[in-house]
Amino acid sequence: MPKRGYHHGNLRQALVDAALMLIEAKGPTGFTLSEAAKQAGVTPAAVYRHFEGREDLIAEAARQGYEIFADVMKYAYDKGQPSALAAFEATGRAYLAFARKYPGHYIAMFESGISVNRTPDLAAVSARARGVLEKAAADLSEHISPDKRPPAAMFSAHIWAMSHGVVELFARTAPGSQSPFSPEDLLETGIGIYLRGLGLIKPDD
Repeated sequence: MPKRGYHHGNLRQALVDAALMLIEAKGPTGFTLSEAAKQAGVTPAAVYRHFEGREDLIAEAARQGYEIFADVMKYAYDKGQPSALAAFEATGRAYLAFARKYPGHYIAMFESGISVNRTPDLAAVSARARGVLEKAAADLSEHISPDKRPPAAMFSAHIWAMSHGVVELFARTAPGSQSPFSPEDLLETGIGIYLRGLGLIKPDD
């Protein structure tokens, strides 16, 4: 009897799904290709028909994560329209929501050490996700006088860094990092302070 997964027509995706479960449970360096193969129901030799090694497998998990992430960010941006402020704030919240809903993908993307430039496809989809946040920042920047307007790439990088920091420290339960506030509240108020500093929201909003 053939092993489960080998002849079902999508072994490559079965291996990615297995890797995502193992990444979430053990971290990106805490499992072997043999374990991924076993999880997918195939022999270790079968893995090498689709992936050169564990990093190649994790890179594909990251690529698929960025595809989802870019779609989530675009949906949040569109939902906030026509308000540039609402669209921008929605993309920040979408970052946290993505990390909560897709932890295996998130780890593969941001905690595995895999470069976004490892493959052209990974670089392209990473740029697409980043581009959504930069577009939201560019739209909002139009409401700042030119002499006080930061570059959109810098503006979006600040919010990306803030969102990432909140996720890493407080949503992904880094050892010893606790807060009396929820990650959502931390991110919301942090973005609010940043936007007030740019004069985009009034002090009493």
